[in-house]
Amino acid sequence: MMKNILVTGAAGFLGKNLYAHLQRREDVAVDTFDLGTPESDLQKFAARADVIFHLAGVNRPEKPEEFETGNAGLTQTLVDLMQQSDRKPHVMMSSSIQATLDNPYGQSKRHGEKILERWAKQSGAKLSVFRLTNLFGKWCRPNYNSVTATFCHNIANDLPVQISDPDYVVKLAYIDDVVAAFLKEMEDSPQRDSFLVDPDPIPATTITLGDLVSRIRFFRDMQTTLMIPDMSERFNQQLYATYMSYVPQERWTYFPPVNTDNRGNLAELVKSQSFGQMFVSRTKPGVTRGNHYHHTKIEKFMVISGEAVIRFRHIFGTEVIKFPVKGEDYHIVEIPPGYTHNITNTGDTELITLFWSSEIFNKEQPDTYYLPVEQA
Repeated sequence: MMKNILVTGAAGFLGKNLYAHLQRREDVAVDTFDLGTPESDLQKFAARADVIFHLAGVNRPEKPEEFETGNAGLTQTLVDLMQQSDRKPHVMMSSSIQATLDNPYGQSKRHGEKILERWAKQSGAKLSVFRLTNLFGKWCRPNYNSVTATFCHNIANDLPVQISDPDYVVKLAYIDDVVAAFLKEMEDSPQRDSFLVDPDPIPATTITLGDLVSRIRFFRDMQTTLMIPDMSERFNQQLYATYMSYVPQERWTYFPPVNTDNRGNLAELVKSQSFGQMFVSRTKPGVTRGNHYHHTKIEKFMVISGEAVIRFRHIFGTEVIKFPVKGEDYHIVEIPPGYTHNITNTGDTELITLFWSSEIFNKEQPDTYYLPVEQA
């Protein structure tokens, strides 16, 4: 069954990300309301809504009294319109953990909660209030009210960042996790004793400002170092995605160092302490690379263009093992330790090979020992 959905604050950080998920769905029709939208449209949207994501509000007004009008005032307007149309949609409100604090912003958010609570109790409608912590992710406005957005934007654009206390701890929730929680609440409509939604289903990361800046600067240096962080840590994936959303387009492309000799050339792609490194080589026809072995390092070869033969010989043996490979086959060949090995371009065109190594090359301890595969 098609649901009519209203998103207030649709042009904001949370609203824009929520709308990006909703607009892909075929089972919903979405109306959006934001600054500049006529109130007559809000009246029309509220009169047909099955679900309302009430995300609109202010958090950095020019005058303190605008907290009340922008948060509680708009919420009251929305309630009045729902009462006029006698609609009882499921309302989901984005509130703040500051709703428990005695400051103008927190007071206005708590007032908005109470307005919706009274309406829900009187009408019997369903209400879900999310008290959100500090959010981060793509499309968040920098130099406004998000320290993560500000750090990512400034570092991505080579601007200074200021940290008054590197040990200060912040709790961060990723925008896609929040959107997922909102959509799950819409789908499941769970029954609970309180209008407040337990924040535990939304994952959050606690981190110091110093650590946060250090990780973002690591991302900034990746195009030079080619190092990538541990992406098994979900927070690193989320923070890197956030950082990349602020990188100016002229820096979306870059060129790694290229090592060139009479055999062809070689360029590294990425490196990581957790998985090793990847690199690519171009080899001229008739040229052989390798003729070395490793004690511990493992490598994988994949020819992606051209033809080649990969040869192996146990360092204490005489038998030569051969694997012919072609680019169109996407053939992966693994290199076990203790076998000297090489790769020869047997075609008429340049050979392009992708390599993976289980460790980053270390000039001081290369674990690479010259030994020809073919014995004289």
